[in-house]
Amino acid sequence: MSAGRLLSILLLLQAKGRINATVLAQELEVSVRTIYRDINQLSAAGVPVFADRGSAGGFQLLDGYKTQLTGLTVEEASSLFLLGLPKAAADLGLGDAMSAARRKIDAALPSERRRSADTVATRFHLDTAGWFKPIERPQTLPALADAVWSERRVVVRYKSWTRESVQDLAPLGLVLKAGVWYLIALGSKASPATYLVSSIRSLEPTNTPFARPKNFDLPAYWSDSVEQFNARLHRVTATVRVSERGFQLLGKLSVAVKQAAERTRSPPDEKGWTSVQIPLEGPENAVCDILSLGVDAELVAPDSLREALSQSIANLSTLYAKNPKQTTRSRKR
Repeated sequence: MSAGRLLSILLLLQAKGRINATVLAQELEVSVRTIYRDINQLSAAGVPVFADRGSAGGFQLLDGYKTQLTGLTVEEASSLFLLGLPKAAADLGLGDAMSAARRKIDAALPSERRRSADTVATRFHLDTAGWFKPIERPQTLPALADAVWSERRVVVRYKSWTRESVQDLAPLGLVLKAGVWYLIALGSKASPATYLVSSIRSLEPTNTPFARPKNFDLPAYWSDSVEQFNARLHRVTATVRVSERGFQLLGKLSVAVKQAAERTRSPPDEKGWTSVQIPLEGPENAVCDILSLGVDAELVAPDSLREALSQSIANLSTLYAKNPKQTTRSRKR
C-alpha cells in the first residue's frame, strides 16, 4: 500500500469533488481494483469518503471535509519552476514530483481560484522546441540533474567538435534552449564552460562534493554566453541591396540579421530597393545566405565576399548549363 498514493487520492477528491474509479486509476497509473482497495483503506483510517452509484457516480468526500496535508516536499517545490514545461520536468526526473505538486496546489486553492487556474492552463501553452526539431532527451540528463541538485562531481566522456576526452566536471546548472539541453560546469579551467548534453557519451556520478561559486548566476552567465557566441558567429558585415520581398526574407536568416536590417535600412530608391548592413557567418555560410535570397538581393560589399559569391554563381551556372540526360549517361560510363 503506497502512502503517497493514498494522499494523492485524498487530494484529488478534495480538489475535483466527485471522481470515478477509472479516472483515478488513469491519473495514478494503477488498476481500478487497486483504487477500490485504496478507498477502503482511506475509509478504515477514518477519512469520510463515500461512493455514489450510477453512470454519473464516483467517490467523493463528505461536504466540509478538508485535509491539511498539502505541504510540498523539496522535490515538488523545485518542480514548480517547470510547471509550464512538463516534458522538460520529466526529462530531469521530476515528472512525478510535478504531478504531486499540482495536486497539492489544486487542493489548497479555493474553488473559484482553482477554476481560474484551470482556465489559464487550457488557454496558454508554452512550447520550447524549434520547428522541425523535437526536444532532445539525452539519456544522461536525469543523472546530470541529480548531480546539479546534490552538488556532486561527475566524470564524463565528452565528444567535442575536434576530439573525445574524459573530463571531471562540477555541474552548476542545466539550460534548455530551443529544444536542446546544455550543461554549465566547472572543468579544468577556473571559469564555467558550456557543454552540449547530447555530446556526453558516458557519465559516471561520484560522491565527491564541490563548492558552488557564491557569485555564480546561471541566467546571467547564459545571457552573456549567448551574446559572446553571436559575436564569434557573425564574423562578416555585409552591405546588401534588397527589394521589399528580399527585406522580408532577411528575417528568415536569423534574429540578429533581422534586427540589424531594421536598424540600418536606408530610404528606398526609385525601384523601391533599400540598402542594409547585416552580420553574417564565415564566407561559405555567408554565400549560402545571400544565395537563399535569390533575385531579391544584391551583395554590394565586401569585395572578398562578392568574389566568393560570383564564383559560386559561376559554378552553379556551369552545373545547370549541362543537359541532365547527358550528365546521367556520363555517370553510367
